[in-house]
Amino acid sequence: MKTSAILHCAAALAFAFAGSAQADCAFPKPPATIPDGKTASEEEMVAAMNAFKAYNDEVNEFGKCLDQETKDKAAGTAQLMQLKTMQTKKLNAAMDELQAKAKLFNEQVRIFKAR
Repeated sequence: MKTSAILHCAAALAFAFAGSAQADCAFPKPPATIPDGKTASEEEMVAAMNAFKAYNDEVNEFGKCLDQETKDKAAGTAQLMQLKTMQTKKLNAAMDELQAKAKLFNEQVRIFKAR
């Protein structure tokens, strides 16, 4: 399945936008559940894959939003550095969560495919 490659590529792209975050950018939420590869139907796996693609897009948009906030809100050099540091931490947290959830999902995809 290409999901893993898509998520890894998206992770690299999202890091390109690192360096930004404020209250206006909504922290992306991962899909609520990951289907069990041992028992899930193909439809459930496809729905989960689509949910992860949407989540991946939300993380990328979060990075873009944070980048725009940096441009819009940073007034002085000291404030800019402080804002970038805070926003980088937020984006890194979103990326870490995306990668962890994607790893769990990809494990279930391998189990599903092995059936």
